[in-house]
Amino acid sequence: MANYLKIAVAIDFSEQSLKALERASQVAMQHNATLQLVNVIDTKSFGAVSAYDLKYAEELKKENKSKMESLEKQVVQTGVQSVESVVETGSPKGILTQLTKVDLIVCGATGLNRMEKMMLGSVAEKVVRYAHCDVLIVR
Repeated sequence: MANYLKIAVAIDFSEQSLKALERASQVAMQHNATLQLVNVIDTKSFGAVSAYDLKYAEELKKENKSKMESLEKQVVQTGVQSVESVVETGSPKGILTQLTKVDLIVCGATGLNRMEKMMLGSVAEKVVRYAHCDVLIVR
């Protein structure tokens, strides 16, 4: 069995991602691993570049950082010793598949963006295909 030292979990605040967080917390405790909560603000969903509002993205990033801090506190209360979080902007598929120094990525089978799944394929599918480490998909 693999020895996971750092586990990343994709968080978009959907029910599925919170289930993934619960499972990732359990695995982190079993392996005494660092748990990294990763939230990616999908700037592609903002529309065309001309319609992209940098101020809106910064406000959303600030709001999501606050939510992530709250989740960090909850995870620590479950017994995970080392927890960190990061909020990025860009493509969730790209950022999650390019995480470095991560031994396991945990994500929900579906997230908030069901329309994109129908059109382009799910984030979970891309992570499974292109991640450089083990991947756990939580249903």
